[in-house]
Amino acid sequence: MKIKLPLPDNKKLTVIFRVEPGCLGPDGSEYVEAFCRFAEKEFAPVNSGFIRWSIIPMYDKSFAEIDYKIGSLGLTQDKVARYLNMFDKNADEFEEEISIKISELITQYSEK
Repeated sequence: MKIKLPLPDNKKLTVIFRVEPGCLGPDGSEYVEAFCRFAEKEFAPVNSGFIRWSIIPMYDKSFAEIDYKIGSLGLTQDKVARYLNMFDKNADEFEEEISIKISELITQYSEK
């Protein structure tokens, strides 16, 4: 089945990625919010036909680094894998790609 892109926003997978201030260095808490805004802009065009990005600071370590939802409904890893599979994406590789891109953006941001 061919899926017509872009999907309406209420059908897109929202990827919530939480950035720990400490990964931005000892003063990371001072600019983690600005970094998150920068990173979200960089991610915005990535798979934008079926994904919405939310890059936010991780102030509460009880939350997972990455969460997924569609609308207000949180998704299990199994449902995320099935959703991504519809777009020829492997969930493990997808998460690895996110982590790599975040690391690259941290380096880029800290060199400003």
